[in-house]
Amino acid sequence: MDAGYYRATLIAGSILQLLGVFMTSLSTTYWQLFLAQGICQGLGDGLIFCPTVSLMATYFSTKRSLAISCAASGAATGGVVFPIIAQQLLPKIGFGWTVRVMGFVILANLAIVITLARTRIPPRTTGPTIEWAAFKELPYVLFTIGMFLKLWGVYFAYYYVTPFGRDIIHVSPSTSITLLLILNGVGVPGRIVPALLADRYFGVLNLLIPTVFCAGVLLYCWTAVHSMGGQIVFVIIYGYFGAGVQGLFPATLSSLTTDMKKMGVRIGMVFSIISIACLTGPPLAGALIQKREGDYLYAQIFGGTVMVCGSLTLIAARIAQTGWNLKRRM
Repeated sequence: MDAGYYRATLIAGSILQLLGVFMTSLSTTYWQLFLAQGICQGLGDGLIFCPTVSLMATYFSTKRSLAISCAASGAATGGVVFPIIAQQLLPKIGFGWTVRVMGFVILANLAIVITLARTRIPPRTTGPTIEWAAFKELPYVLFTIGMFLKLWGVYFAYYYVTPFGRDIIHVSPSTSITLLLILNGVGVPGRIVPALLADRYFGVLNLLIPTVFCAGVLLYCWTAVHSMGGQIVFVIIYGYFGAGVQGLFPATLSSLTTDMKKMGVRIGMVFSIISIACLTGPPLAGALIQKREGDYLYAQIFGGTVMVCGSLTLIAARIAQTGWNLKRRM
């Protein structure tokens, strides 16, 4: 994006994403699914998401976190829409056409994005692909570590709330999917409300820290859930704080960069690092569940611990950036 190739990157990512979706609909073996959805669609998602977050950050200065969080609420909307599509269409038209319907939904949305998204900042004519100097900035480094720890644990509930309901609480498969829908649905206000509060009252990093901490504590509390009522309460509260974490994070990251012409590369560097946490966190939790022969205790403790540690690291990043001035909005 910084070099002026945002449109080319967006179109390439859109083609890869759509190609991955439609090839997934034709997959009949694991290696085909891995190549189509894991590699092709994954590359497309990355080419679209990171530059677009960077682009939105260049358009706003006073209400940046709200703007980014509103856009991020689309992820929560998709988390509701696509499971419903799968639930309703799989029994009627089968796997292939269900995935193709999802592909057409994605195509319609991508057409809107490609039409509207335009860069505002003139391209940077020179500059490194990786700005190594950023890693000499202590707040940037501590923020990256904190976000890595946070993302190691935050998606655990999103991946396992459905099997937890089915295997531990013993609800029906359709009811367990409803839990996922609630979790994602709460994510819409969970992204927008904290962003409003951050822009108006607290500052984005000041609000991100307690939001991450609360999400971690909630994963500890999940260990005490043994009924459907308790699970619904957990899903609603965690859905709010977990979404707040995801919505505030990109806005906080953009606030650490003052040179708009370096926004893309600095955001992309962090996203590249924390993608490892997103990739390894849920499988690690799954391995811990398997080690306990289906019990979720170790995985819940792991998720809560890494998120609480992430919040403490973010406190250190704030101190490194502003000192001990607790009243300063950051």
